[in-house]
Amino acid sequence: MNKKIIAFDADDTLWHNEPYFDEAQERFCALFQDLASSQEILGMILNHQVKNLPLYGFGIKAFTLSMIETALKLTQNNINGTGIEKIIAIGRDLLEKPVELLPNVEEVLQELHGKYKLVVATKGDLKDQHRKLHDSKLGPYFHHIEVLSDKTELDYTKMLARLECQPEDFVMIGNSLKSDVLPILNIGGTGIHIPYLTTWEYEKIDFEIEHEKFTALTDIKEVIALF
Repeated sequence: MNKKIIAFDADDTLWHNEPYFDEAQERFCALFQDLASSQEILGMILNHQVKNLPLYGFGIKAFTLSMIETALKLTQNNINGTGIEKIIAIGRDLLEKPVELLPNVEEVLQELHGKYKLVVATKGDLKDQHRKLHDSKLGPYFHHIEVLSDKTELDYTKMLARLECQPEDFVMIGNSLKSDVLPILNIGGTGIHIPYLTTWEYEKIDFEIEHEKFTALTDIKEVIALF
């Protein structure tokens, strides 16, 4: 591929993330196991998250607020301060999780660095994502860091304008077909999907992608052969 900019998603593309959220939700379900089943509680959390996206956006802080709203509904607004404190602790623990790189990530970045302009294009809490990038020690490989409020076609179009890059010269690599691939294909860019072992329900799609600018890989190391 002859491209000018290669962008990488961060969470579950460069480092582990979703398992931490799964663990947090298990802790939350345990707090309220006498009031509802885990499946019911997880459904409630997801509903609150999706409803709150226009206001709170993505990330751990938004997730914590959605857990608190779920707790209020489960207890019919009778949860006490100690209960709220336990939920906040779950969110705080998420913000302090160590950054564990996925296999072969640094090898790929070393190979591409200096040959292409590399970018991180992720969404979530601005402070948290910058913290994770700092702790990952991957910062020197990247020309630009972009923490987006969302990953819609408009968000990507605005980002490309800031980067002074045309869609046909841009490649997005990520684990989410919904956020990292489809919007890029729709604006004329190239999308590369590298699946992670688990996917947040909100990021799942129920159809196959067939597009001349779409590539599905099984491991990030396969990126090197493409370029």
